[in-house]
Amino acid sequence: MISLKSTLAKLLAKRVHKKIKKWVNNPVKTQEKVFQYLVSSAAGTVFGQDHDFISINSYKDFTKRVPIRDYEDLKPYVERVVAGEEDILWKGKPIYFAKTSGTTSGSKYIPITKDSMPTHVEAARNAILLYIYETGKSKFVNGKMIFLQGSPILKEQNGIQLGRLSGIVAHYVPKYLQKNRLPSWETNCIEDWETKVDAIVEETLPENMTVISGIPSWVQMYFEKLQQKTGKQVGDIFKNFNLFIFGGVNYEPYRAKFENLIGRKVDSIELYPASEGFFAFQDRQNEKGMLLQLNSGIFYEFVKADTFFDENPNRITIKDVEVGVNYVMLISTNAGLWAYNIGDTVEFTSLKPYRVIVSGRIKHFISAFGEHVIGKEVEQAMQQAISGTKVSVSEFTVAPQINPKEGLPYHEWFVEFENEPENLSALASRIDESLQKQNSYYFDLIEGKVLQPLKINKVKKGGFQQYMKSVGKLGGQNKIPRLSNDRKIVDSFSHIN
Repeated sequence: MISLKSTLAKLLAKRVHKKIKKWVNNPVKTQEKVFQYLVSSAAGTVFGQDHDFISINSYKDFTKRVPIRDYEDLKPYVERVVAGEEDILWKGKPIYFAKTSGTTSGSKYIPITKDSMPTHVEAARNAILLYIYETGKSKFVNGKMIFLQGSPILKEQNGIQLGRLSGIVAHYVPKYLQKNRLPSWETNCIEDWETKVDAIVEETLPENMTVISGIPSWVQMYFEKLQQKTGKQVGDIFKNFNLFIFGGVNYEPYRAKFENLIGRKVDSIELYPASEGFFAFQDRQNEKGMLLQLNSGIFYEFVKADTFFDENPNRITIKDVEVGVNYVMLISTNAGLWAYNIGDTVEFTSLKPYRVIVSGRIKHFISAFGEHVIGKEVEQAMQQAISGTKVSVSEFTVAPQINPKEGLPYHEWFVEFENEPENLSALASRIDESLQKQNSYYFDLIEGKVLQPLKINKVKKGGFQQYMKSVGKLGGQNKIPRLSNDRKIVDSFSHIN
């Protein structure tokens, strides 16, 4: 019997699909409207006055007046907002600050305004509704859903609520989902991540779980604890679990491990949320990439990644992007971020509609020898190397070894295996071969005997979780960088192994 909730979800999905189609079919016009709205709305702010927004009549004017900034560059304005001043970056005061433990500049306070908050909630809702529209599957709305996230407890500072983005979003769960949603408020408020996951296991075991959502590495921890507790695969514990929603990292390195833990394949939806905005979500099950949110109060600019550190890099809008090029993404938003570098690099997989994949971080790369290897390349190399084998990997990170005890320098891969390879050096050779094919600079350095092929260093089981715990970043939205241009992270593993 089809429930009323399931029927209503299908009707709403149809309506949302129609609405999204309108801006998807007019992408450039949609972005032009967003641009005009942002500039005119912020003309009276301190930032708008400092950058002469009143005389901006075109995108070209904007690029002349507003330079590319990262958080450190924007900090003087943010500090005034934190101090309680109004009309600094956007009209009035923000309603929240999403506090993030930035990978590049310590704690960041990212403003969320009454204009930007609804776009975070709508995008997450629309991702699920488009899935219902495409697949016709809506039974899951009758079961229980879990969102592994940070604590919803917020602090107040000068009239502005302060917390983690996932904790802030927890306050916006629609009423019709509140009865279906787990964990309980009390469990969600537990700060210690391991204690919290144990409590979540106890709460969810007797329930009809249909949707599970979170960053893959932390969902993996939850699945492993379920398995340890029951001796069963997750798909046998939760017979109706058929939808996994994730974001924050590339799922591919985890896919084989998850299918093993679950015991069968489940549908998945990839999201691209950040404190700075909800940028994209997967709109089709069989299409690569996520639909860029062009009508969400965010104006996008792009700079080719290999020119980003030039003195005057060329900035373009979606009108001029190409498929398969690695771009640094810049955003201007109705939360008051302007030509802001969020640090991510993206590639377009399609221009009709505009779909992207996250290819890495502009500051997360290895170029100790001029090779400029990025996250997407190391993930693809690992994936290709273990494809068709019994090897499975829990986690890995890569760093340069500049001063080896003997021989040429090399890239050192720190890998935690779920299923170890019989021949570690053969696996290393396959990874290295794939990396050379993808990155011509790396190929030249190996060929020219500047570098020797990569080496793998095994990390004991649970080593990455232990490392994250040791630096106070276990759980929440924290994740290990796939690669670093120094050895700060990997040097910690010598204490753990």
